[in-house]
This record gives sequence, structure tokens and C-alpha cells, in this order.
Amino acid sequence: MANKHGIMQIVSNVKIAKDVYKMIVKGDGVKYIQRPGQFVNLKIDNIETYLRRPMSICDYDYATDSLTIIYKVVGRGTRLMQKMQPNEYVDMLIGLGNGFMIPNSIKTALLVGGGVGVPPLYKLAKDLHQKDINVVSVFGFRNKEDIFYEEEFKQFGQVYIATDDGSYGFKGNVIELIKEKKIRYDKYFACGPERMLDGLVLFDHHNGYLSFEERMGCGFGACMGCSCKVKTAPYKRICVEGPVLEASEVIVSG
Repeated sequence: MANKHGIMQIVSNVKIAKDVYKMIVKGDGVKYIQRPGQFVNLKIDNIETYLRRPMSICDYDYATDSLTIIYKVVGRGTRLMQKMQPNEYVDMLIGLGNGFMIPNSIKTALLVGGGVGVPPLYKLAKDLHQKDINVVSVFGFRNKEDIFYEEEFKQFGQVYIATDDGSYGFKGNVIELIKEKKIRYDKYFACGPERMLDGLVLFDHHNGYLSFEERMGCGFGACMGCSCKVKTAPYKRICVEGPVLEASEVIVSG
């Protein structure tokens, strides 16, 4: 994995919603990213955080050698990330995993995100838009305070928001909203909580691509800690064969 290693300089690290931060870093490690939906494995130089932290890539730009990650402060590692400052350096494994592929001959793409599952869909939306594919985005959040990147996605097409408590947009979940608005699409691309992804597979198990978030140790397939059962093989490793899987091969949990 040495060929995907980068020491990246922090450009900014700012709060964009409740407990949600946007970090932009720059360095030549950006060249290892091949497609949207891949992730980085970030080293937090602290004796209390032995394992690297996997983070989805929100955006990247080869011209400026920059990449963006968006993370939510939920534990020890992300609390330490929150304190990182511009001009500091961070050790990353970059461009890990199997990202989103854009099928040929699709006219409309539906993007479905839940909470911090929204960020990895951003660069995908940008690439779809550049290919003149119609982009419709449906995002779910707990409440109005948690919402982020709505305006950024509006650059690429229609955006619908669902909140659990109805404090903004549609009251309910993303699948209820898709049904309510009778949204039509050729393929959907999704990332979010497992319950949401399971619901999407039950809703449409033929035409989707799902990005899974799993706890992982190494991030490059050696430890087998993120393996999951699928219909097409005994198992797949989320960090290598994933995080993006086709809906048709996903086994719904429970």
C-alpha cells in the first residue's frame, strides 16, 4: 500500500453543520484517486487512536492536488480531527476501495444520501452533470440543524430533503419521499446508514449501487475485519471489493 500513501497539508477545517466538519487537504497523494466513492484512511498521531480512520472522499481536484472530506464528530478520533489546524500535516492512505462506476446510456441518476453518507455522492454528482446526465438528489437528515450541502448539490439538479422530525422539507425517510414525489430514474447511487440501504434494496434491488460504511482495521484487505456476505460470493471486503456494491448482490440484514 506504500504506493497510495500521502502526507497531506491541511488547508482548512471548518464546521458546516451540527457536529459536522469539512476538511480540505492538499498534496500529490490526490493522484491515487481514480473515481468517486473511494476513501482515505487517515492516521491520527495519538497514542489513544491506534487504528487509522476511514473517511469517504467528498471531492477531489487533480489540478490543485486537493481533496475534501466531511466528517461528523462522534468519537475520540473525530474529536482529535476537529482540533487539527491549517498548515498541519496528516498521514493518509488515499484512493482506497472500489468507487462508483457510471453506466453507459443512463439519462437520469438518483442520488440518495443519509447524514454523513451525503459527501461521497458530491463528486459523483459533479461527474454525472459533466456527462449531461440528469441528477436528482434525495437526502435524509434527523432535523434541520443537521443539514449540509443542499445548495452545493443544487448546482447539478433537483434536490429533495427529508427530515425525521419534519423541521425541514419532507417529514419522513428518503424512500417515502421518493415514493411521494414519484421520482423516476435509470439508476440510483446511495450512501448512508445500513437501515436506509437495506430499505433501498427492498425498494429496488435491480438498479442501484450502494456505498457501505463499515468499521475496518487495515483498510486494504489484509485483516478481513470488514467482510460481509453477498449473493455473488462467500463474502466481499468493504475496503477492497467495496465500499460500493451493486444492489442485486446485497443481502438485507435482519
